[in-house]
Amino acid sequence: MTKVAVSKWGNSTAIRLPKAVVEALGIKQGEIIEMTVQNGKGMFELVPSRPKRITIDWIVSEMKRLGPEQEPPSVEWGPDRGSEIINDDYSRRR
Repeated sequence: MTKVAVSKWGNSTAIRLPKAVVEALGIKQGEIIEMTVQNGKGMFELVPSRPKRITIDWIVSEMKRLGPEQEPPSVEWGPDRGSEIINDDYSRRR
């Protein structure tokens, strides 16, 4: 158990995380952490808020969550020209 002081920081109240806690959580300055208060116990949990591993399933779920109104507009670039034309058997099967 480590004791820390509660301080005023602007209009907020703050605690300073000891080096051992920071190292145990593997967090760095400026990183976002999630804080969950356990009701009635006077305890809270700190968890680093790291990005999830990006998978196609995650991308599709985010697209569904955000909805079609967030879809970027399609851009019509015109016909293919020059080096972007792929002339092979697979591409001609359309």
